[in-house]
Amino acid sequence: NVTVSQIIVWLIVGALAGALTGIVVKGTKVGFGRFANLGIGLVGALIGGSIFRAFNIDLGLGDLAISFQDLVAAFLGSLVFLSLVWLIQKKLTKS
Repeated sequence: NVTVSQIIVWLIVGALAGALTGIVVKGTKVGFGRFANLGIGLVGALIGGSIFRAFNIDLGLGDLAISFQDLVAAFLGSLVFLSLVWLIQKKLTKS
């Protein structure tokens, strides 16, 4: 069962990872905008968490309510997600 506190943690991690990804990719403080950053971060958290679990990656960064490892996984997953979106858009515009 998913608790309210887990949802809050996911939103915080998603917002942080999405904002960081937006800053890195766009090179601006706002990135893609609040809601887009949040969406990118949440999708990235799912992708990054799945990758880390699949390859049994443990960065040994410790566990807090929001672990640094979760943030790193969400950030890397967000970059993977944006890369896939970019590739799909590039492929669709070629046709």
